[in-house]
Amino acid sequence: MKLPPFDYACPTTLPEAIELLASHDGDAKALAGGQSLVPMLAFRLAQPSLLVDLRKLADLRGIRISDAGVTLGAMVRWRDIEDDERLETAHPLLKAAISHVAHYQIRNRGTVGGSIAHADPAAEMPGIAVTCDAEISVVGKSGAHVIQAADFFQGALTTALTSDEIIVSIRLPAWPAGRRWGFQEFSRRRGDFAMAAAAVFYDQDERGRARNAHVGVFGVGECTRQSISHGQQMRTQPLEFVGAQRGGHGFSLVRDPYSLIPLPVRRFANSSIVATHIGDGTVLSQKLDAGTQQGRWHEQRGTRPRTGR
Repeated sequence: MKLPPFDYACPTTLPEAIELLASHDGDAKALAGGQSLVPMLAFRLAQPSLLVDLRKLADLRGIRISDAGVTLGAMVRWRDIEDDERLETAHPLLKAAISHVAHYQIRNRGTVGGSIAHADPAAEMPGIAVTCDAEISVVGKSGAHVIQAADFFQGALTTALTSDEIIVSIRLPAWPAGRRWGFQEFSRRRGDFAMAAAAVFYDQDERGRARNAHVGVFGVGECTRQSISHGQQMRTQPLEFVGAQRGGHGFSLVRDPYSLIPLPVRRFANSSIVATHIGDGTVLSQKLDAGTQQGRWHEQRGTRPRTGR
């Protein structure tokens, strides 16, 4: 379908872009990678009078890694994340999740800020942002401010952004060495949106108990959410107690991994898939690499379908 008529502007500075958005009383849209907005235009789900292309705004690019965490510029593309070897240790959960985003053609064009602003409830980046307590920096006519990810996403395709605001960057808190994590996504076929997905991470205290446990679930509701009750359950049990099942085919950090997943997720995924979400990324049917501190899992061929969006 052909796109509806619209005016087009390609500013070279952030203030110019903000002014253009503000001048159209909410009837202008920022264009980043266009992988979500352009299809919406084609289907007449959005019909702005002006598109403001952000591709020339160099300030919105770049991946910065510091003691404060990982800061992603809004115009960072998925391909940039995949190609950045520093993220293997600086934020392996982010890198694992982004590998599930769509197909390589879309990963070459799609952007972090575009995905955050679009707020699709089945998208990976909003899911990681909420799970990891990300901070989203935005700027508009009223100035710059920071919005917590949990407050930013208000529903399907609905955010706290005002019509004249632009996302500048997303900061993920620092990722300590030794953190345990897991990510898994279930979809009907490779490249589809997630029907159900979960991201998990936790640290360990000196007694071997999980602390700072986070369980994020997306693809099963109007927006990504943290499963607070399941994170608390992980924090209240010593790992040597709940890790009772161990054998030649794997290791689980919970007595019943399936029971820790909220009911909506179970509707779309069987127990062998869901179990991957818990603990350090291992499930009973898969091998645990004892030598890796990040807790990556090893996939057994034929145990689950390929996933992604």
